[in-house]
Amino acid sequence: MVAQLNNRVLHLSVFHVLLFHLSGSVQRNIRYSIPEELEVGAFVGDVARDLGLEIKQLSQRRFRVASEKQIQHLAVSLRTGEIFINEKIDREELCGQSFSCVLMLEAIIEGPLEIYRIEVEILDINDNAPLFQREEINKAISEVALVGTIIPLPSAMDADAGINGVHSYQLHPSAHFSLKLQSDGEQSLIPELVLERPLDREQQTTHRLTLTATDGGNPKKIGTTQIIITVLDVNDNAPVCKQSIYQITTPENVPKDSLIVQVTAEDLDEGLNGEVIYSFSDHTPDRVRELFSLDPASGEIRVIGAVDFEEANNYQILVQAENRGTQQTPVYCKVILKISDVNDNWPEIITTSTFITIPENIVANTAVSLIRVRDRDYENSPFVSCSIPGDIPFNLNGSFNNYFTLITRGNIDREKVPEYNVTITCTDSGSPPLSTKKLIRVQIADINDNAPQFTQPSFTVHVTENNVIGSSIGSVPAFDPDSNQNAQLSYSILDSLINGLPSSTFVSINPTSGALFSRTSFDYEQTKTFTFHVQVKDAGIPTLSSNATVKVVIIDQNDNAPVIISPLSAVDDSIPRSADSGYLVSKVTATDADSGRNAQLSYELRRPTDESLFTVAPKTGEIWTIRRFVHKDSLKQKILIVVKDKGTPSLSSTVTINVSVQDDLAENSSNESLFGTIGPWKTDVKQYLMILFGTTSFILFVAIVILGIKVHRSGNYSGSHCCVGDTSYFPRRRNSPHGVQKASANLQMPPSYREARDNENHPQDFIDEVTPNEAVSHLMLVKLHESAALTNNIKNGASVSAEHGKTSYTLNMDKTGFYEICGNRQWDLEQSSMEMYPSGQYNLGENEVEPDHRRFMEIHSHAL
Repeated sequence: MVAQLNNRVLHLSVFHVLLFHLSGSVQRNIRYSIPEELEVGAFVGDVARDLGLEIKQLSQRRFRVASEKQIQHLAVSLRTGEIFINEKIDREELCGQSFSCVLMLEAIIEGPLEIYRIEVEILDINDNAPLFQREEINKAISEVALVGTIIPLPSAMDADAGINGVHSYQLHPSAHFSLKLQSDGEQSLIPELVLERPLDREQQTTHRLTLTATDGGNPKKIGTTQIIITVLDVNDNAPVCKQSIYQITTPENVPKDSLIVQVTAEDLDEGLNGEVIYSFSDHTPDRVRELFSLDPASGEIRVIGAVDFEEANNYQILVQAENRGTQQTPVYCKVILKISDVNDNWPEIITTSTFITIPENIVANTAVSLIRVRDRDYENSPFVSCSIPGDIPFNLNGSFNNYFTLITRGNIDREKVPEYNVTITCTDSGSPPLSTKKLIRVQIADINDNAPQFTQPSFTVHVTENNVIGSSIGSVPAFDPDSNQNAQLSYSILDSLINGLPSSTFVSINPTSGALFSRTSFDYEQTKTFTFHVQVKDAGIPTLSSNATVKVVIIDQNDNAPVIISPLSAVDDSIPRSADSGYLVSKVTATDADSGRNAQLSYELRRPTDESLFTVAPKTGEIWTIRRFVHKDSLKQKILIVVKDKGTPSLSSTVTINVSVQDDLAENSSNESLFGTIGPWKTDVKQYLMILFGTTSFILFVAIVILGIKVHRSGNYSGSHCCVGDTSYFPRRRNSPHGVQKASANLQMPPSYREARDNENHPQDFIDEVTPNEAVSHLMLVKLHESAALTNNIKNGASVSAEHGKTSYTLNMDKTGFYEICGNRQWDLEQSSMEMYPSGQYNLGENEVEPDHRRFMEIHSHAL
């Protein structure tokens, strides 16, 4: 309806506009009239046109509108100069019940300053219906009230004003009552209710009427309220009990506030005259009043105490009923309450004590507690059965008159279970059966039946040598499953000898904790391990004990420096100037009293006179020459060898070796003296050589014949098995640089070694040396792979014949004269890898010829 009215108002072509021009055009008044409830944005008036202003002046002259209200219901568009609805206007909220509702605005424009007064009248629309303050109006009237009695009624309120307010009232139905309207002098109507016919409460106690208020708007709106007329009665009737005697049966122990019975008495009157109140008669016993309550208004009898059949099995209650009117006459209702018995008593378990202590070695079938069971419900439960759990070492034996005995069953060990909680459950034979549980705590007293035990049969303790005297070196824990005094342990060391001394000389033990302490500082080099025995015993009666073995392992520390055993001190040594590279100068031998890495030694060369001459094997201590001596080398060489272990920290020792270089002329002179001074060599050397040559020739001949026969028989074999011409038997010369002997595998050559070797003047493969005796200059006899043929001198690296002592012969021969015939093959000496040392030794390299392939070679010179 409001929307239709808004649309109608928006299409109005004429607005009532009043222009009031103040003197001097300083102030002007404009008045608009608009209905309430217009939508936001609805047109109100054209301010620019009504004030005679141009649209562009509104912005230039800062035109604005201000209202006295906090909410700006109206606003001006500077673009069109029109006033429009900014907030929806509710006339009733803005002006209440006032007959006139005007919204005052001030329009301000500057340059020059002008103020305009704008009045906007808000017109009422019928948007509110009449409203009663209460939806239901209660009125009371006596049934003896006279006809014409007037009952005033409340008026309806309408938020609208004028014709849209309350206009008329109507009453429906109106059989006993009529409606009368009174005016208050301010165009307001006051409705009144008039009694038209006598009332009879017995016929109709309540009359319900509807009062309707209607406004004068278009369309009309109405409001209604309910009028309830209650007819009041007079006390002309006495209460009457519905039942004179109530017989009720209830079980005992009913919950409190339970309803037992409701006593009902009726009174035909109403109000106070018909309102019945209930109470116990004056003859009701006090015990009944303690157990039951009576509601004075409803007559309900409820339980307030404990109803017990064993106390009383029936009650008689006399209830008095009377109304609240004057001249009331009371009546009495009798209630007979019978109490029925139920199984409401649990069996009661009575014991002499709930805490029992027995020893763990108690004999089986020993009584430990006497139990009695009592039940007040004797008729419902003449028999009570009791039981205990079956997983405990106890039995429950029954006797007469509900007496039971708790006895032991089987062996009891405190170390397994130190305490038992025996739950006794007793159940009666009632319906439903009731059960009672009682807990008896049985504590097992300890006896000393367990010897203390070490956590392991033997212990191994590791102690670092040089330990602090009195320091802890370990512990030997033990345990005893017994308790109290039987588990109080004491430790001791059994008497025994360690290296001839008592064990207490080396270690001690804490008698209460079993901690071990050293009584001396251990030396790994003297004692590596020792063993002793400890004992633990308890304080029980009798005392029990156990033994254990303790092995102490001493851990080595690097507390010993390497000891040089060879040479014992600084030593002087000599080598010939002609010594080749790889010459063994000397060997340092050391030892270390420690063990493990602390005893692993390494040899180092420190501060030699010439670093390019010598090197040392780091593992063996062998000192070797790197290169040959030259004329510029000093004849006195000093070598400092450092021996270190691998311990932490590392310890070391040193030794000095003084090396003297001897000239070769001194050796030749000694050889000439040797050959020239001995008589037999000077006179008979030629004869001896002839005998030797003949014997050797015969042996070679026999060997060649045997070889030829063998080759003939094994002709089917490949040449690699029968012929010594295989070059693998003779390593090539480049594998043995400059005739160096096979040194230790860990020999380390300094970087200067290769340079020194390359700069040497290598001798020829075969050297012809002139000896004093010309008889031996034309003979060279070689026998390969015989153990007696050649022996190596480690000192000077030369090879000498075993038959000729220390004398070395150098033979001159033609290499082209050496052949070996095997299987019709010819082997050239130039293809061989046979090598001759400068001293005349033939070297076959590292590969040895197997015994089955040994061969003899005979070399003849041109002279022969």
